Amino acid sequence: MGNPSAARPATAPPRLRLVLGDQLDPDGPQLAEFDPARDRIVVIEAPGEATHVWSHKARIALFLAAMRHFAAEVDARGLPLHYVTLDDARHSADAGLVERLAHVLGDAGARELVIVEPGEWRLARAIEDLCRQRRVELTVLPDKHFLCSRAEFSGWARGRRELRQEHFYRWMRRRHRVLLDGDGGPEGGRWNFDADNRSAFPKQGPGEIVPPARFAPDAITRDVLALVERRFARHPGSLRDFAWPVTRAQARAALDRFVEARLEHFGRWQDAMWTDTPFGWHALLSSSLNLKLIGPREVIDAAERASRERGLPLAAVEGFVRQVLGWREFVRGAYWHFMPQLAEANVFGHRRPLPRWYWTGETRMNCMREVIGQTLQHGYAHHIQRLMVTGQFALLAGIEPRQVAAWYLAVYVDAVEWVELPNVAGMALHADGGRFTSKPYVASGAYIRRQSNYCAGCAYRPEARTGERACPVTTLYWNFLLDHERRLAASPRTALMARNAARLGTGERAAIRARAGEMLDNADSL
Repeated sequence: MGNPSAARPATAPPRLRLVLGDQLDPDGPQLAEFDPARDRIVVIEAPGEATHVWSHKARIALFLAAMRHFAAEVDARGLPLHYVTLDDARHSADAGLVERLAHVLGDAGARELVIVEPGEWRLARAIEDLCRQRRVELTVLPDKHFLCSRAEFSGWARGRRELRQEHFYRWMRRRHRVLLDGDGGPEGGRWNFDADNRSAFPKQGPGEIVPPARFAPDAITRDVLALVERRFARHPGSLRDFAWPVTRAQARAALDRFVEARLEHFGRWQDAMWTDTPFGWHALLSSSLNLKLIGPREVIDAAERASRERGLPLAAVEGFVRQVLGWREFVRGAYWHFMPQLAEANVFGHRRPLPRWYWTGETRMNCMREVIGQTLQHGYAHHIQRLMVTGQFALLAGIEPRQVAAWYLAVYVDAVEWVELPNVAGMALHADGGRFTSKPYVASGAYIRRQSNYCAGCAYRPEARTGERACPVTTLYWNFLLDHERRLAASPRTALMARNAARLGTGERAAIRARAGEMLDNADSL
């Protein structure tokens, strides 16, 4: 048959293959069937993607450093690459990705564009609109990085009255033959060991924790850090402790470190929180997974292999696998299934502004100060810190969901909208009314005291729901129950909360509402 490119005129317009900043797999679908005579890889740094939300410096730096390392690898392979840097003088200094892509398409005279499914509905629609306007043929390839495609998720969801992660997770375990016994049932006789994985650290503290893999910035990353400090000086967060994986080799080393030295203790302590313990026993692999530096199958395989070869606690291994194969895949499917309506979900009609201390950590609530301070330092907090501290407060305080979602997208290094928005709108805020979660995840300050040492030395008392030293989490929790007593009573998952609220006398109800009103009117001063 010969070389199909040989018969093509030398002046044929190039076909551009766009690699987005969260698609940095050197063997990704854009590079399959690559024709060097015709194809050009395009990678674009866009200032607008750092300012679309007021992004943490570490989040900006992570994306840029990983993108530049990816470009260096592509260049070393001798593949034709068009790389647009942040400060490229040919482009507007504050342009978004689509605006810069429009210039690249025009300059190249390209009539074809190949992309992998973006991880954000806004960006996907904008690229489609651009190609339609420019009469550029757009090919959208499925993202093979995920173990459940969007079409497969839609097929699973079709006809179901409600979508629940546990049902999806069991389906995925069977489909992918993960942690199954010889008869096809769950290893250990149970699908879910979550009840074994909720321990708080002992009263004396967590003890010695084997640290996660961290990576000293190389020359490329150091240049990025300097660039971010210069260009985004007023953005939140710090770069002093930046040590995230920015290459596949580093991501693989981080995975190996977790499986070899940390997975064994991850399960039991995954819900625990402690002062000056930002990482606990957590994997810190979500940023590498979400940038596509490593894949979910290799992560799951590594955990399963360690379980078999070293006899690790099944509760720890299953808990980790559930996060990757279950929840991560589930929220990605839910995102595309419910967009664009999910972005506007606000079932409770919450309209209050985000308190200013979400950006500074300057609050008298020690739990919020600890978690937000850690977030600003590292661009990281684990799932309980996000759900039951910062997220829960936003729900109880009636903060507008869009503002909360924008904050989460801005401040965490692993944040891409497909994973951030369902976790915020669905899980943390219950703003969608429970389309894929069964209840609002709310609790009083007693939960935070039980799972952490944050309440020690706090200006507020977690057991107090009224009075000057009443814990805002506790007061607002009871105020939330009173506001939604009827709704909570109608669901078996929350009926106990409603019954507890029903026991309150008229005087105490009035006192709770009065104290909650004071707190909400002065939220910036809490």
